[in-house]
Amino acid sequence: MTPGTLAAIAYALLAIIGGIIGYTQVQSKVSLISGIVSGSLLLAGGIAQQQGMVWGLPLSVAITALLIVVFAVRWFKTRKLMPAGLMIAAGIAALGGMLVQFT
Repeated sequence: MTPGTLAAIAYALLAIIGGIIGYTQVQSKVSLISGIVSGSLLLAGGIAQQQGMVWGLPLSVAITALLIVVFAVRWFKTRKLMPAGLMIAAGIAALGGMLVQFT
């Protein structure tokens, strides 16, 4: 398993689990839906990437970059470290792991 695949799958699981936690703690349906959708897309990208499909890595990179932007905007609005700070830091780390494959 390549670093990019591992990063995409790990970040996917974090997004899905985060969405579920957001729903259970504050009944946020938006958090649940966005976590499951973005996590599923990342998981699909990671699996496709592992199987050698050329669209897997760009999909994972695009979703990760989008999530970093979304959580950065959220952090600037709320100034709350959780969950925005965690998702930004994990997203940057995951993106770094994915971009290693492009070189």
